[in-house]
Amino acid sequence: MSALPRPALTKNAYVYEELRRRILAGELTQGQSISQEQLAAELGVSTTPLREALRRLDAEGLVNLDAHRDARVTRLNAEEARSLFEIREKLDPLAAKLAATRRTDADVSAIEAALKELEPLSASTGFESLLVHRAFHRSVYTASHNPLLSSLLEGLWDKADRYRQVGLQSKPDSAEDRERVRREHIAIAEAVISGDAREAERTMKKHVLGSLGRRAIAALEA
Repeated sequence: MSALPRPALTKNAYVYEELRRRILAGELTQGQSISQEQLAAELGVSTTPLREALRRLDAEGLVNLDAHRDARVTRLNAEEARSLFEIREKLDPLAAKLAATRRTDADVSAIEAALKELEPLSASTGFESLLVHRAFHRSVYTASHNPLLSSLLEGLWDKADRYRQVGLQSKPDSAEDRERVRREHIAIAEAVISGDAREAERTMKKHVLGSLGRRAIAALEA
């Protein structure tokens, strides 16, 4: 197999981003063993940047590295899904509430632009659609102008995306579900843009309570 074309990144950054993308896109599945020599050859790099990327992904909880340097994609479980949901249930509404009181004109433009790009998620959703969904929520987090809160939520997103896929695959959204989610995103954006902190907090909490992350908990427990 010929090496993939490499973008203008350092080798370490390129390998990290590509491995991370494959895990989040489900191309490397939970529990899957990673052959470092084979993957390095496929990416057209030595094993040195690959090992560095794996160490970063291990620190982020996406990969497990053992003492013998064997690597395996982290398995998903109901306990972690529940922990993620509990954190988001509290922090996402807080971010929306702060965003409604602190948003700037630039923030409003970013939220409106991200909202226009949103499209319904489905069991066949590609990685790019997940990135668009992430961009909308990031625009709200950024508008909170609380860098620590934004960083915490952003750091959870990679893990959360893997559980969103579990939720979608366990029970695909109906047309009614997709319409509900569309209305919720619009309501969140409108509340933040209009400066209604209480409504922004309420609509974001409602959105999280009906999220795919919650559906993933039930799927993994079953």
